[in-house]
Order: sequence, then C-alpha cells, then structure tokens
Amino acid sequence: MFSVLLSIYKKEHPAYFKKSLDSIFSQTLLPDEIVLVKDGPLTDELEDLIREYQQKYSILKVIPLPINQGLGKALNEGLKYCSYDLVARMDTDDISKPDRFEKQIKIFQEHPELDVVGAWIEEFEGDTSKVTSIRKLPEQPSEIYEYGKKRSPINHPCVMYRKSAVLRVGGYHKFPEDYYLWGYMLKAGCKFYNIQESLLYFRFSRDVFRRRGGWSYAMKELALQCELLRIGYINYRRFVLNVMIRFTTRMMPNRMREIFYKRMLRK
Repeated sequence: MFSVLLSIYKKEHPAYFKKSLDSIFSQTLLPDEIVLVKDGPLTDELEDLIREYQQKYSILKVIPLPINQGLGKALNEGLKYCSYDLVARMDTDDISKPDRFEKQIKIFQEHPELDVVGAWIEEFEGDTSKVTSIRKLPEQPSEIYEYGKKRSPINHPCVMYRKSAVLRVGGYHKFPEDYYLWGYMLKAGCKFYNIQESLLYFRFSRDVFRRRGGWSYAMKELALQCELLRIGYINYRRFVLNVMIRFTTRMMPNRMREIFYKRMLRK
C-alpha cells in the first residue's frame, strides 16, 4: 500500500494539473491515497478542478495551507497525512507513465532493504511527443552514493521513498529541498536505487535556465555544498570543485547555460 504526495500553488496551469492527475488515475497500479497539499490560496479554476476530482475519487485527500510556504515545508506538512510508509512524489505539471507505480513497487517488494527508488525522466516541451532530453542516473546504491557527491542523484518528481527513512533525517530542508534530503539520507546509510528507464515526462521550458542562474541561486548552492561538507558526505577537494563548477554555471549568460545543460548534463 502506498501514498502519492503532491503540492500545488496558485501559479500552476489548470490544464497541466489535470493531465498530471489523469496520469495518476490511469496507472496500472493505483495508489491507496493521494495527498494533495494546497500551498496557499489557489485560483478559482484550480479550486474547481480539485473539487471535481474529489467528487470522483475518494482517495484524494486535500490539505489546505493558509499561506504559501514553499515546496519543502508543504511536503513536510503533506507527509504528516500520508497513511503509508511508501510515498510516491510527483509534481503537478508532470505526467507519470502508466506503469510507473507498478514498476517501483515491484522493486521495493524484491528489495525490501531499499529506502529510495527513482527512475529516469524525459524532459519535454509542449506535449510528450516533443522530448528534448532524458535525465539518466546511475542504477546501483554504491554508484548513486558517489554520483550524489557531484550532482543530485535522484529525479525528485519521479521518486518513491520510505516515509520513515525521510523522517529519520528530519524531512525536507531549505532549497534545493531534494538535494539536501538525498545528501542527509545517503550519509545516514539509506539505500538508493534507480530504475534504468524513463517512468515520467517532465515538463520543461527555457525559463528553467533563467531560474537556475544568478547570484541568489549560486549562494543557495554554496550553502548546500557547505552543509554536505559539514556532515562529511563530501571532502574538501570535492567541495572546492563543486563550488567552482556551479558558480561558473550559475553566473554565465542564460543561453550559454542552456547549451551547457543540454550538451553536458543531458542525453
């Protein structure tokens, strides 16, 4: 038995949200509950859509937050309402492939020692027939442990994890919420695995490159690297390399950053 955890805020596009929900309710293995956190007030269109799905599906549990708190805090609140230890994450504008949950649950059944099961994702623009890149990640726990010292080792919108393992390290932290979480969990000895195929379509736009640049973003990543060094997950040499590479990437012009991502970090 497992839960699906989502968080939505007012800027989400209703049509994208609908496709995301439909991909959950079209799974070959349906979840036992869906926990949807409303991160602050929403538009009337989004509220109407949520009411429509609540009437159709009794497994949809809605948790309203009075003000927008950001993804990490919203997910921590949502975890409190997840009834099952296995929790699948998803963003409200992405599309899960029909057999995603079935394949992830199968891995957990075959390998009960695992705490986190991820997969590849296909990044698309417009509709899913226009896949621009695939974010592939290493498979085995030892490979993931080493990979995580350089880059985020799990595609957060396509992860399924044990709630108990997440809570043991304090849940989600500040931005970037997922990378902090993986770093704490890997250092704590949690076992990770990545299915070697794409199980989700990730909605992508050129605006992503703009959001991933600038001084503010670079400073947040510096804080992350400092924390990974503090807890002993990375050594000082890796810290210096990471900071040099990431600062250069964040401060370069958007067009150069787009080329770098597409040619160096995607396949």
